Amino acid sequence: MSIQKTIAPLPRGHYWATPHAPFPVDGPNGHDEVFPGAHCVSDGKWATFYKNGEEVWACNAMYAAAHFDFTAVSRAGASTAN
Repeated sequence: MSIQKTIAPLPRGHYWATPHAPFPVDGPNGHDEVFPGAHCVSDGKWATFYKNGEEVWACNAMYAAAHFDFTAVSRAGASTAN
């Protein structure tokens, strides 16, 4: 019998995101664009990743929660200049 982990979508907020290791770097999956870390803004349905003030990748909040680690940051402390 296998136990499946239930994953909830990434909640609304600002985060510092890092890809789970090891992460696939082949293909347009966004993991390499986010590595080693990026600012992430989630509206609870969609997650957008930023580096140096530029959007580098986006995905749905469920995929983000399953494939990245997140640390919440305050909106005042959140910067897209990462």
